[in-house]
Amino acid sequence: MPPEVRESLPKRQVVDVVVHETAEPEVVVAEFAYEFTLPDGSMPKVPCVFVLRVRDGQIIESRDYIDPIRTYTARGDLDRLIASLRKDVS
Repeated sequence: MPPEVRESLPKRQVVDVVVHETAEPEVVVAEFAYEFTLPDGSMPKVPCVFVLRVRDGQIIESRDYIDPIRTYTARGDLDRLIASLRKDVS
């Protein structure tokens, strides 16, 4: 993502972090939400789940589960995504 696009995105922070232990010692499940601060003052949240495999203090595998449509909606730029998708179709 170009820096000018990245800088135009709303600020976000990680909130509501919950780390779940699993029966597999290398596997960690982390639940959290990205909270966006939009220009109108609203603060929508997007829930996320990361599943990590950690060995010797290093992340060796990571799977991230985030709803991309909800993320674009929360950031206030769903229209940009739709326009981009339409451009690629034509």
